[in-house]
Amino acid sequence: MASHELMISKNHNVGLSQNPKVVLGHNHNVTMAQNHEHDVVLTRDSEEMVLSQSHDDDDQEDDGDEYEQENGLSVEQKPENEGQELSLPGETEELDVSEHNELAVSGNQELDENMELAIVQNEEMGIVPADDMDAEGQLLLTSTPVLQARTLAISPNFELHVGQEFADVKSCRRALRDTAIALHFEMQTIKSDKTRFTAKCAAEGCPWRIHAAKLPGVPTFTIRTIHDNHTCGGISHLGHQQASVQWVANSVEQRLRENPNCKPKEILEEIHRAHGITLSYKQAWRGKERIMAAMRGSFEEGYRLLPQYCEQVKRTNPGSIASVYGSPSDNCFQRLFISFQASIYGFLNACRPLLGLDRTFLKSKYLGTLLLATGFDGDGGLFPLAFGVVDEENDDNWMWFLSELHNLLEINTENMPRLTILSDRQKGIVDGVEANFPTAFHGFCMRHLSESFRKEFNNTMLVNLLWEAAHALTVIEFEAKILEIEEISQDAAYWIRRVPPRLWATAYFEGTRFGHLTANIVEQLNTWILEASGLPIIQMMECIRRQLMTWFNERRETSMQWTTILVPTAERRVAEALERARTYQVLRANEAEFEVISHEGTNIVDIRNRCCLCRGWQLYGLPCAHAVAALLSCRQNVHRFTESCFTVATYRKTYSQTIHPIPDKTLWKELSEGNANDSNVGETIINPPKSLRPPGRPRKKRVRAEDRGRVKRVVHCSRCNQTGHFRTTCAAPI
Repeated sequence: MASHELMISKNHNVGLSQNPKVVLGHNHNVTMAQNHEHDVVLTRDSEEMVLSQSHDDDDQEDDGDEYEQENGLSVEQKPENEGQELSLPGETEELDVSEHNELAVSGNQELDENMELAIVQNEEMGIVPADDMDAEGQLLLTSTPVLQARTLAISPNFELHVGQEFADVKSCRRALRDTAIALHFEMQTIKSDKTRFTAKCAAEGCPWRIHAAKLPGVPTFTIRTIHDNHTCGGISHLGHQQASVQWVANSVEQRLRENPNCKPKEILEEIHRAHGITLSYKQAWRGKERIMAAMRGSFEEGYRLLPQYCEQVKRTNPGSIASVYGSPSDNCFQRLFISFQASIYGFLNACRPLLGLDRTFLKSKYLGTLLLATGFDGDGGLFPLAFGVVDEENDDNWMWFLSELHNLLEINTENMPRLTILSDRQKGIVDGVEANFPTAFHGFCMRHLSESFRKEFNNTMLVNLLWEAAHALTVIEFEAKILEIEEISQDAAYWIRRVPPRLWATAYFEGTRFGHLTANIVEQLNTWILEASGLPIIQMMECIRRQLMTWFNERRETSMQWTTILVPTAERRVAEALERARTYQVLRANEAEFEVISHEGTNIVDIRNRCCLCRGWQLYGLPCAHAVAALLSCRQNVHRFTESCFTVATYRKTYSQTIHPIPDKTLWKELSEGNANDSNVGETIINPPKSLRPPGRPRKKRVRAEDRGRVKRVVHCSRCNQTGHFRTTCAAPI
């Protein structure tokens, strides 16, 4: 029987010649079968050599049995004698590979100039090097055991032939597109409809042409004619006309499902590595967006499902507040307010009576603004209380948000504590606080104040002195810092004095901030709030809910490991005060009043009213070093004289409630059946807001060092007639 050599001709068929032999060891099986990976597997353990081939098509999978019968590729021989030669059926002894079942060569194989297949050395596969072949070029498989079966990933060559069938015209177009990309030529469509498809090579003068048509009475498309010889030599540039956004999406779909955080740059690198073409960043970005939209739902669907989502929040987390409001005229989205029952309970029963207000601008398709109201737990961690999403930030929306916040607190407590609120004190927030929390102390968030000061003067030393003045506990210390600023810049001192110190300076502030000078919400939530800000609205709120749910559980479990009376940060401050107090001299005036003498001076401590002349005890809620010295002198337990919010018991109470998961949206309709309220909600439709994100990539805010301090030119928008931006960046409602 004739022996054969495995080789690949220039037309990419797999042929078998007549001279060199393939000599196998004893009792080896030779099987050629179709699979859905282009694999060449050489194994010793199973004593068989398997050559399998397929093409991973993103539209459909061919039936392996039908393909084998049609193409005559299923061959199984078990030689009875050693050294038996391999013989394949067929008159031409040629393997004709169709478009769906191609064979090419991976990196573990090399093609020489004559397109013959030479197997390179690979010790793991037990393939001998060239010098271990006999004189006639026969490849000898040694008896060395194969430790591991290796797969040679073989890339497709996408050969087409007359009579090849496709499920429909879409499948036909997709297969031709993949072929053009793989063989590096561009294709121009001449005609494409439900019954015919004709295309030619885009290169001028190249005769390559293909025509496919629908067979009568069946839905399949069949290639009728094909002129498959190219004279153009293929494309010479790095891009490809057929590499559409949908093709990019199909190429990276699996990777994005495994890693949704994959960046467009990584997608470009993978496509270049796999297909040898270079695409634009925008194509990769749009391809990713298309897959992500299919995975997470569209932005429009998010707004439409908001009423149902709010009902699910209230159903799974009883006592929570979730409400959505649309425009009365066209039902376009305007406002969303959500606060979970676990957050409400923790804030009212265990947190400090301190709230920070902040906002972050959303980066989604329809823009909008996320408003946040956040408290602080006993250990100083952020404790988000309520979230509001509005179509745009304005005075009316801040008034609405603070009204909802007031209703939330008033409903859940009879004696609402006198709050301290920190914000950037813009007009809408000031008016909203005065209307809804008239007794609250409303101060500046020092982060916003210092940023405004930095932009005005751009002097790090001045900014540091401003912070030192804000931290000063007494009026004397505060005035000393202001004088230092005045010595450096009188304009800076004048700028500071224009801002009433009772709104920001610790020495003058009337409320209790427990040492918190900033709301600092967005900065601390930056790691995940920015990632969520570009998602559809329900996905964004779910990202926030999951983060809160995780926080509550982690902090609850962590606190169960604490064995101290106070939370760790409070324990450290009390320990530091104890260390300093040991050097102080204490004189007792009566059962409550003490005189404490130190190298810094003399301070008067009243343990009955929990106050010290240095004001540290009153402002921070923890005994200062002078108070600790006085308490130790009369043998009092220092921990009994701390605010209850600093105890571990109270901290555990803060996170004692659970934020529960919300089912997938596919189950909402089923879960709402039988509930009259949910049925009515399902009829409510919320349309997307009118504000759209401007086209193009968002511009990064970059300020060169030499531009700082310059007077900015006032720009004017020709679209909305407002100042401060151009037409191209206008985000005003249409």
